[in-house]
Amino acid sequence: MPDTMTRPIAPTGPCELTILMPCLNEAETLAICIAKARGYLAASGVTGEVLIADNGSTDGSQAIALAAGARVVPIAEKGYGSALLGGIRAAAGRFVIMGDSDDSYDFSDLDAFVAKLRHGHALVMGNRFKGGIRPGAMPPLHRYLGNPVLTTIGRIFFRSPCGDFHCGLRGFDREAILGLDLQAPGMEFASEMVVKATIHGLNITEVPTTLSPDGRSRPPHLRSWRDGWRHLRFLLLFSPRWLFLYPGLGLLLSGLLAMAWLLPGPRAVAGVTFDIHTLFYASLAVVVGFHSVLFYIFARLYGIREGLAPPDGRFLALTRRLTLEAGLLAGLCLLIAGLLLAVLAVSAWTHTAFGALPPGQAMRLVIPSGTCILLAFQTAYGAFFLSVLEIRSGKRPTG
Repeated sequence: MPDTMTRPIAPTGPCELTILMPCLNEAETLAICIAKARGYLAASGVTGEVLIADNGSTDGSQAIALAAGARVVPIAEKGYGSALLGGIRAAAGRFVIMGDSDDSYDFSDLDAFVAKLRHGHALVMGNRFKGGIRPGAMPPLHRYLGNPVLTTIGRIFFRSPCGDFHCGLRGFDREAILGLDLQAPGMEFASEMVVKATIHGLNITEVPTTLSPDGRSRPPHLRSWRDGWRHLRFLLLFSPRWLFLYPGLGLLLSGLLAMAWLLPGPRAVAGVTFDIHTLFYASLAVVVGFHSVLFYIFARLYGIREGLAPPDGRFLALTRRLTLEAGLLAGLCLLIAGLLLAVLAVSAWTHTAFGALPPGQAMRLVIPSGTCILLAFQTAYGAFFLSVLEIRSGKRPTG
């Protein structure tokens, strides 16, 4: 292979736009995509380049790209996200418009993207549901389930304005996107870009985009269930509020209410009796819910410390009150409460000469006692772990 195929040589002179295409064995469609992109640059008068981020093609895609007038940069690390990250870093343009090299997007019609970028938008997303999805261009599973569900989750979790989280055609300000420190190596890169741009307050907009059937004879690289799960996993991991806080608060509060309702004695509702067995599971809900809320605090604080999320003044003000001493004091109070309930249980046992106790009477003391003791240790250990995070960070961010 000639050396010019692997050496990423940027064009000389000012370059406003890089049209970036990730490539892995796209010999069937690569040339037509490059021709459309170069035709757009020539017709529009935009100063730019066509850049192919090759992810290890073995079908001669590199030679096809060079012959078609594109620049080729080799990306050794495998994955859709890795290819795009390498391409973005190597891009010479102030703006980048990325799109798949399977001829499903029309690179000859990019005026709407360029206009929005020039107007100051940092991220311009294509929206296939507004622009049109041609017959056969998107599998029904993606069109009616995968994309709508994941986009809705992203909009709810992060309050994103995007109506099509996974559109492969999008434009952005190169420096702004590099500043997000994107990391995802796989297909979830598409979600990471939108999520981080949203939580960091970048100016985001959309333009209608048409999706056509791709021109390849082979199956696409996308694997529906595997890549769908990777997108969902990313959305959950980047939203500790929805992953930990809301479920945890729901379990904690419902468990506390159920325990308070059942502590005086059995309760009958519509002929169904709830007793100590329900009390036990209510206690379990309290413990799991409390643990989940702790995990939210840890994850949220870690995200802020590592720059994965912008500082939140109210949250940081709360964590300033959660000192090690305050946590240990709260844990001590819970431990004392638990031990007092244990003493009451033992006292009741002595009245039977340490013989058999009625389960309904004994467990109404033992279950709350065990719950308080568990919460005491969770609180103390949580306070220590927050202190460890403080040591790791070195200083608190300002909110």
